[in-house]
Amino acid sequence: MPYGYHGKVLRVDLSRQTFTVETPCAEFYRRYMGGSAMGLYYLLKNTPRGIDPLSPANTLSFFTSVLTGAPISGLSRITVTAKSPTSHLVGDSQSGGFFPVEFKSTGYDGVVLSGRAHQPVCLWITPEKTELRDASHLVGKFTAEVEDIIRAELGDERVQVAQCGPAAEKGVLFGAVITSSNRANGRTGMGTVMASKNLRAVVVRGDRKPALACREDILRLAGEGVKRFPDSGVFLMGKYGTARAVESKNTMGYLPSHNWSSGVMRAAERISGETMAETVLKKRDTCYGCVVRCKRVVEIHDGGWSVSPRYGGPEFETIAALGSYCDISDLAAICYANQLCNMYGMDTISCGGTIAWLMDCVEHGYVDDDFIPGVPCRFGNAQAMVKLVEMIGKEEGIGRVLGKGSERAADELQIGKELLVSVKHNEFPAHMPQEKRSLGLIYAVNPFGADHNSSEHDYSYMKESDGLAALGLTHPQPNDAINPEKVEFALVTQYFYSLLDTLNCCNFVYGPVWQLYRPWELVAVVKAVTGWTLTLQDLLLVGRRRMNMLRAFNAREGVGKEADVVPVKLNQKLTGGPTDGLSIPPGELEDALREYYQLAGWDAEGRPTEHTLHELELEWVG
Repeated sequence: MPYGYHGKVLRVDLSRQTFTVETPCAEFYRRYMGGSAMGLYYLLKNTPRGIDPLSPANTLSFFTSVLTGAPISGLSRITVTAKSPTSHLVGDSQSGGFFPVEFKSTGYDGVVLSGRAHQPVCLWITPEKTELRDASHLVGKFTAEVEDIIRAELGDERVQVAQCGPAAEKGVLFGAVITSSNRANGRTGMGTVMASKNLRAVVVRGDRKPALACREDILRLAGEGVKRFPDSGVFLMGKYGTARAVESKNTMGYLPSHNWSSGVMRAAERISGETMAETVLKKRDTCYGCVVRCKRVVEIHDGGWSVSPRYGGPEFETIAALGSYCDISDLAAICYANQLCNMYGMDTISCGGTIAWLMDCVEHGYVDDDFIPGVPCRFGNAQAMVKLVEMIGKEEGIGRVLGKGSERAADELQIGKELLVSVKHNEFPAHMPQEKRSLGLIYAVNPFGADHNSSEHDYSYMKESDGLAALGLTHPQPNDAINPEKVEFALVTQYFYSLLDTLNCCNFVYGPVWQLYRPWELVAVVKAVTGWTLTLQDLLLVGRRRMNMLRAFNAREGVGKEADVVPVKLNQKLTGGPTDGLSIPPGELEDALREYYQLAGWDAEGRPTEHTLHELELEWVG
């Protein structure tokens, strides 16, 4: 019998409204393990080259992994994969919460969806049955409303719902997949793909958890994590959330502000995790079985903004994108804008980054500030930021353009291309490559665009670490180095984080330096759950395989090195604070790119070679 997985993948043809069940062999699970790599397998196998991401021919998948639902912190995550409507390249996004474990409890490891339903539908999955239900009455409704309606209709408050929102239905390209009304597979527009298939929601309820090879070892490892948590690098993340980074980054000059023109923002302390904890925080929420409890839940009923705890609370990336990017220091406004994004189902990073770009265009005189009657759309105007979020969600006025993301908005309006802060149509998360040079390389080469969770950050390699040594990295480098050793650090840790996205592990819990569990303990977790005998190098091979599948998809779409760039905005010197004058000089990454491609086994154009694909048992990809 299999341990850690069910051995069943549900296939749904939405056009024909048919269901089939695949039963992949044990070797398939060992080779791909779930999550992103498994989703990529079906994307590459089933999606024709060159198709429109919003056509019925796109393949959309939800995958757990062989670890999902094991009773230990950090293992309730799910990956959504499809061709991305934002970039027309590979799309890939992860989220946590309670939906992943409930999905796994239905008896399926993943679901692969093709075609397009003739009318809006919900996919209802339990161990006993699978069916498509009419969802016409859910169209246009906010995410919490949809959850309430579905639970009332099914008479079960414990069902879990993954849904696209009204923004994706209207065509916003960075539509997210929302669960629990406040968790998001936010990046790369996976909610928009879902909406294009007339799939309003995936609803799950189950009671079938797969067996564990050695439950005693898992419980022992779980207990060790609980004991070490108070003294770990993630304890303050639990106490103050990811937003604890706001003040420290601002003090060092690394809080992206004023559309990335500066690394500091006046009054940043007003939007910090500490301030949130002291003012609007209602409670700390968690994902299934996790000791960290980093999820924020806020409530505001006074002043100009009313914020419901139903929609959670903003994380660091959201606070930066809707706050410091736009020079907004009004925490209540940011919380309300975050609520709007969760109500409408939108990626907060792309939403805030696009609004900041528009405000920069106004400041440069490229466009007037009169998109909202009586409310100038300028940096620092919280009312303008909130209203623009709502206009994007409604596809109203300038929101129809901004809902395409900043790069397409720049193309359509023919302004401000030098003000863009994005790669492959993916707006930057709030970690600055001017500070962390290898992160700039990762932003450039990452197959689905700029991403802060695709490698370990440079500051972790400033001193020796047992976790990095286990990955073969034993020669620490300064933050601003971009030499061959730092390139190897970027690539090797990218393989490790690629593995985490395949095993659907939270990278606040599993990682090489500051996280709760180190790489060798991840090996122990995989062994205890699955019973497989393997090494850390075996797992890194899985991460490398997934990276090459991502890159191979883009190569199949005709895209390679020409897309591996950082925006010219980063060549401009930052102003103000400790990082005044800091920039990434033009052409700095060229040598690093060549070194990276060679180490990765790719050709000079950044495409996986036949030899590399053969080595990774991916000959079928070509």
